[in-house]
Order: sequence, then C-alpha cells, then structure tokens
Amino acid sequence: MSSRISIARPQGSYSPDPHGFGNSRSSSGFRAADPDDPIEKLRAFGKLVEDNIEIYTQPLKPHLPAIGRFMIVVTFLEDALRIVTQWGDQLWYLQRHRHFPWGISHIFLLVNVIVMLVGSGAVISKRYTEYAVAGLLGVVIVQGFGYGLIFDLNFFLRNLSVIGGLFMVFSDSMITRKKLFAGLPSLSETDRKKYFLLAGRILLIFLFLGFIIQGKWSIGRALVSLIGLVACLMVAVGFKAKWSASFLVILLSVFNVAVNNWWSVNSAHPARDFLKYDFFQTLSIVGGLILLVNMGPGGLSVDEKKKNY
Repeated sequence: MSSRISIARPQGSYSPDPHGFGNSRSSSGFRAADPDDPIEKLRAFGKLVEDNIEIYTQPLKPHLPAIGRFMIVVTFLEDALRIVTQWGDQLWYLQRHRHFPWGISHIFLLVNVIVMLVGSGAVISKRYTEYAVAGLLGVVIVQGFGYGLIFDLNFFLRNLSVIGGLFMVFSDSMITRKKLFAGLPSLSETDRKKYFLLAGRILLIFLFLGFIIQGKWSIGRALVSLIGLVACLMVAVGFKAKWSASFLVILLSVFNVAVNNWWSVNSAHPARDFLKYDFFQTLSIVGGLILLVNMGPGGLSVDEKKKNY
C-alpha cells in the first residue's frame, strides 16, 4: 500500500512551464508583437499617420466630396473659358493646321464649350452624373483627335489621369438602379462602384508616371520620383490608400504651385498657356485623389481584404 504526500506550494513559486507551451488547447489569439521589431515600428508609425489624417480632416470631411468634384472639372471650365476668349486663334489653328473645313471648326468648338460647361455644372451639382461623366469623357477623346494630340505621350498620360478622376466622380455619385428586366444578371451598385474605384485608382497615377519620364533628371527629382512612385503603387493596389492618396495630394499641390506657376509668366509669352493647361489638369487629378481619401479604395483593394482576416 503506497501513500502520497501532498505538499502545498507557496503562491508565486517556480513553474516548470511558465509560458504555457505544454497546454494542449488551441490558441485563441496571437502572441504580442515585439515593439522593437522595425516592421512593427513602421506599422505603428503608419497607424499614427492614418489617425492624424482622420483627426485633422474631420472639419473638412463633409466638404471633401464637393471640393473634389469641383477640382476634377476645373480643367474643363478653364478649357471652355480659354476657347471662348481665344476663339479666333482656335479657329485659325483648326483650319490652318488641322485642316477643318470652315463651319465644321465652329461647330467643333461650340459643341466642346457647351458639353464642358453643362457637364461640369452637372458634376458639381450631382445631377445626371452618368451623362455628365460620359459627355466629359467624350470631350477628352474628341479633343485628343481634333487637336492631333492623341499620340503625344504627356497629353495621353495626363488625360488618362483626368479620366481616372471622372471615374472617381462616377463612383462617388453611384445611384442604386432597379433591374429593368427581372431574371437577367446585372451588377449591383456595390459591384459597379468597386470596379469603377479600381479603374479610377489605377488611372489617377498616370500623371505621376508622366512626370517621371518627362524633364531633366537631378538628385532631387529622382528622390521625389521614387517616393511618389511608391505612393502611386500603394494607391493602385489600395494599400494604405487614404494615407498614400493624402501624401500625393500634398506632393502634387506643392509641385503644381512650384512648377506650373503660369501667373508668374508674362501674358504674351507662349509658355503661359501650356503652364496654365498643366496647372488645371493637375488640379483635376488632385480632386480625384481627394475623392479617394473621402471614399476609401473600395472592395478591390488590399485595405479591404485585410478587414476579412
């Protein structure tokens, strides 16, 4: 007959398995991350930046959609004003260099002005947005062919970004529509919105790609290009999209004022119109990025996928 001696162990004494590795139960969570890990430090910094953006944009947040929509169409408003104020020069160019017949050149300019003014007004007021976006897209394409700029790489990349901004407008104003024919498959509002947001995000970054391949290189330009390219890729895949879009808004705004300062050029100088055109197009792309900051990257993004894990 054997006997067992039970010895009471004082509280806080040595445990042979202090971390619970011998526990056969499945873990219900993750172990704490190492705060000294560089990746964890970067993640914490990113979270801090996102929180600050959220805090400091709160007063502006109700107005961001209106600001973004206005900035997107401002290039069309400026273009319409330029055509009207330079009507004779525009006709001369179309007839002399593009070989437009008399009368057709007048109709071409008049239709462009009307569509840009009406479409821009509709986008700002959020009325008939689908038709307004379609009309402004048509203006971008028609002007590219009409002025013979469709194969100019800088023009092409810039206008891809403007189209991306228009897609952001369309996503922002998406309206639920009833099915016209019962039983036929159709995309829901959510599905359409996430596809347009994806297309808008990708197209918006082409302006910066144009900046990278144009102009003379320097150490400063290379550094800005590298940082901007990383932010553009983050926007395209939807990783930390609000943070990267906010960064691009600041970067492009500074660049726009510093480089495209058309107001400092004499009104008789031929470069003034080109700088003015680039300035307002960049404003339009900044407007698209502002809408992205407001709406988020949508369902087809890394940020959205991370919420499911």
